[in-house]
Amino acid sequence: MPGVDEVKDELESRWDELGEFIREQRRVGHLSLRKLSELAGISNPYLSQIERGLRRPSAEILQQIARALSISSETLYIRAGILEERTGTADLVSEILRDPFLNEDQKKALVRIYDSFRHENGNVRGDEPADVATGE
Repeated sequence: MPGVDEVKDELESRWDELGEFIREQRRVGHLSLRKLSELAGISNPYLSQIERGLRRPSAEILQQIARALSISSETLYIRAGILEERTGTADLVSEILRDPFLNEDQKKALVRIYDSFRHENGNVRGDEPADVATGE
C-alpha cells in the first residue's frame, strides 16, 4: 500500500502533467496565455499557475478551459484525476443506431465511416461484423 508521501508525489505529478497538457494544447491551438485566459474566463495569473502545476482547478474551471481549447472536458477531468479513464471500448455503433434524430441511411453512413477510420488505424471492431452493425 502506498505511503502518504508516495500519494502526495503522485498527486503533484498529476497536476504538473495536467498543466503541461493544457500548455501543449494551448500551443497547438496557437493561443497565447492571455488569449486562453480570456476565452476561458479566468485570470491570466491563475491560468499560468495551473499550467505550472501550482494550482488545482475545480471541475468547473477545467470545463471552461476545455471549452476554450475546443477539447472535451472529460479529457481534462481524467488527467486531473476527477474521472477514471474508461476501460474497454464504448459501443459507439449502438449509440449511432439508437439515435432518433438520424434516418437509417444516415446511421449506416456514420457506421461505415467510423468502421473505415477504425480499420485505417488498425483498430477494427472485433465484437461483430460491420454488416451486422449496419443492418446489411
